[in-house]
Amino acid sequence: MDSSPFIRGGKHMIQNHGLGFGLSTAPLMTSGRTRSISAENPRGDVGAGGKEASNLGVARKGRPCITLPQGATITLAEITGPGVLQHFWITVTDRTDKGYFVLRDLVFRIYWDDEAEPSVEVPLGDFFCNGFGTRCNVNSLPIVVNPTGGMNCYFPMPFRQSARVTIENQHAADINGFFYQFNYTLVDELPEEAGYFHAQWRRENITTEAVDFTILDGVIGKGHYVGTYLAWAALERYWWGEGEIKFFMDGDEEWPTICGTGTEDYFGGAWCFYEKQNGKIVETPYNTPYLGYPFYSKADHTRSDIFGEDSVPMHGLYRWHLMDPIRFENELRVTIQQMGHNSRALFERTDDVSSVAYWYQAEPHAPFPALKPVERRWPR
Repeated sequence: MDSSPFIRGGKHMIQNHGLGFGLSTAPLMTSGRTRSISAENPRGDVGAGGKEASNLGVARKGRPCITLPQGATITLAEITGPGVLQHFWITVTDRTDKGYFVLRDLVFRIYWDDEAEPSVEVPLGDFFCNGFGTRCNVNSLPIVVNPTGGMNCYFPMPFRQSARVTIENQHAADINGFFYQFNYTLVDELPEEAGYFHAQWRRENITTEAVDFTILDGVIGKGHYVGTYLAWAALERYWWGEGEIKFFMDGDEEWPTICGTGTEDYFGGAWCFYEKQNGKIVETPYNTPYLGYPFYSKADHTRSDIFGEDSVPMHGLYRWHLMDPIRFENELRVTIQQMGHNSRALFERTDDVSSVAYWYQAEPHAPFPALKPVERRWPR
């Protein structure tokens, strides 16, 4: 992220306030107090980790994980600030004997400063760029998913009064073996300009022809937009990604201030992501620090023993605006078109599109649209 707001008078305010380190600031000592919350120390208390017993005895991996009861909302972390969430790691099964879409059935939420409405509300998998209820590896700067399903987030998340992180199990069964760790720093103060992290999920199971898909709307206040994840199921033939992304900000109405040139262009690719392999044209996934196309599949493995593997093409893409945040003073709306090309001309498409928008802003924030019920979140 652009660190210039934290640099004053030649001093790096970002490190003094515990908001993070780069290689250049790694040697600098700070007054922050490092803490960590996991199943082994659920309150992050000083000198309180690893007290439970296993078959090997006390303090020998006695409580490394928890069970999520069906229908329950579990508080994973509750912290009194000021502080900064700096990294968290989560892993969980992606299926049970009741279904294959655990990553869409678990709802991840974060609340700042005792607010009643969450600032983050996203199906767990989609938050970590694992849409479609399917695992894939992601190798980017703020989101990393490693084999097998080790989900990591490095977005710095400052809070002044409190942070509360919850997970709701809307799956049809209890989920055993939910592992997590939240690493954070308690600080004396935060810079005035430190914004609060937000993330919101949306989905249109079938988009409307010639109507742009809304990634984010209703954002009021000052802030900056830092990322997009799309889980795009292509429902029509031929190339699916000609649509342009648009950022409407601070009074924009019919026309946006920022307009892209095509979906694959926005995610840093070109020419349909196509390469020739073994004589065939194929779309080629990739991961980079700031943008990527980590998931592409035309096969469904959830019930292949009964129904075969036929599926619509599924595309997962991320774009982080860390070096080029989209700054807004009063309001923001983000949309993307569903347009294709059939080698002769552009055409309007209807597809199945899910998105996660990631941004920072001053609180309070506008309430999010109601999250779709669990069955309407399941991938096509």
